[in-house]
Amino acid sequence: MGRVTERRRVLRIRDGAPSTRPDTLVVEEPMEIRLGGRPLAVTMRTPGDDFALAAGFLVSEGVVSRASDVASIVYCAGATQDGGNTYNVVDVRLAPGVQLPDITLERNVYTTSSCGLCGKASLDAVRTTALWPIADTPPVRVTPGLLAGLPDRLRAAQQVFDRTGGLHAAGLFSPEGDLLDLREDIGRHNAVDKVVGRALRSGELPLSRTVLLVSGRASFELAQKAVMAGIPVLAAVSAPSSLAVDLATETGLTLVGFLRGGSMNVYAGEHRIDLRAGARAASGA
Repeated sequence: MGRVTERRRVLRIRDGAPSTRPDTLVVEEPMEIRLGGRPLAVTMRTPGDDFALAAGFLVSEGVVSRASDVASIVYCAGATQDGGNTYNVVDVRLAPGVQLPDITLERNVYTTSSCGLCGKASLDAVRTTALWPIADTPPVRVTPGLLAGLPDRLRAAQQVFDRTGGLHAAGLFSPEGDLLDLREDIGRHNAVDKVVGRALRSGELPLSRTVLLVSGRASFELAQKAVMAGIPVLAAVSAPSSLAVDLATETGLTLVGFLRGGSMNVYAGEHRIDLRAGARAASGA
């Protein structure tokens, strides 16, 4: 594996002066997810953590909820006409007794690196019933100051972004601000699936005492993935969508957007934001 980056020759122009040089680009390749040998979805992703990506995708779709639900995840040999292995086709086998979802042409999902889920038959089909209602009791409490510091911590840990400038990231933090996991991918939804999939395979779901930070915007899909993993707080450095706010309000998810510097907007779940602690810190008390 290790196909995360590739080198390409580019013409560089600075102040009108041309020069040629190699540039490091992030790799984007399709990955097909099969369930019991049958095609389920295709996603454009950055290779790496592919098994976690597949597992996390199945969590967000409500297919699996614990590590024991998955019997095996393997790359499909013979994916090409000459029998070679492209490492771009992953087959997930469910454990005996785990119900196989209905796989139809309408149900099949195509995801892209930019917009996430496309081709859902209706909004109702996306509103997957959460296997774990968000149940952080007592509620997770985070201060504005702690949230404000998370983007810098996420950015400092993005190794591939430093080389390419072309990757999104999803970081899982403790309520105290400790970085628990970080995954990078050309698609922010894939990065979240990799985080959730690793947690599933480690037996750590639901992630009921965590904060999820994503680069870019917070779409409905990302809010759904947080809810399906039992994550109580989702923060994004850019804007949420109206549907993401609706889902957060319905499910009790705390949704923070425009997390930049010391400013942020809290769109839902305000009860988890410890404003008194932030006020005491600001006053020096």
